[in-house]
Amino acid sequence: MCLLDPFPMSEIALLEGERIDDLQYNGMKIIQKENAFRFGTDAVLLSDFALVRKNDRVADLGTGTGAIALLIAAHHETSQIDAIEIQEDMAEMAQRSVCMNHIENRVRVHCMDLRKAAKNLGYGKFDQVVCNPPYSKEGAALQSIRENQRLSRHEGDTTIGEICSSAAALLKTGGRFSVVFPAQRAFEMMCEMKKTNLAPKRIRCIQGTKNHAPRLILIDSVKNGGEQLHWLPPLILKNEDGSETEEWFRIYGRA
Repeated sequence: MCLLDPFPMSEIALLEGERIDDLQYNGMKIIQKENAFRFGTDAVLLSDFALVRKNDRVADLGTGTGAIALLIAAHHETSQIDAIEIQEDMAEMAQRSVCMNHIENRVRVHCMDLRKAAKNLGYGKFDQVVCNPPYSKEGAALQSIRENQRLSRHEGDTTIGEICSSAAALLKTGGRFSVVFPAQRAFEMMCEMKKTNLAPKRIRCIQGTKNHAPRLILIDSVKNGGEQLHWLPPLILKNEDGSETEEWFRIYGRA
């Protein structure tokens, strides 16, 4: 495990192929590469969906460039966040974004395998775990050529079962594990949650418009929770005329 040291502001610089993007919430910025995996709407939706409470300790598994960790820090100013990323260059980039936004006192970036997170950070120490897992099974889709894109979009060596196991190990009893995942694989995710004593509790389908089938699903589970499910109204992103819905504006802080 490697806990990355904060960068002095004078040393934060863009490397070749990098750019600064607007996270579109509370002035938060993020450093990303042109030719690597970049955050999308799913990260924004998950950070809004997660029930982070005052002073919660949060773990972001597979943080990538740190978008979800940064957004949670922006939404919840008393939270403490441990962002975990196995790719050294992505973790280093996330750390520079943390320092650029002056939140290094609340967000710590760790370069390590998420399967070792509980061993390194503590068993049962977290109130909330979030994850935007790879969407494609290994061998189930055309793989990205670049290694960091492959690791971000395909399961590879780390399965969703191992992600759930890691989340369960990190969480206190009653702690929450929240994910955004393809709707067609929702049953698979919920089965893996159940195996690790994570009970799905809140579910929300994400639809492009009200007449489209869900493409993604948000699932919030509770460690050692009961079996009752709470189905939330679907999240509709666009009106029939192509304009963004009021809910979209709320999530992006543009209401």
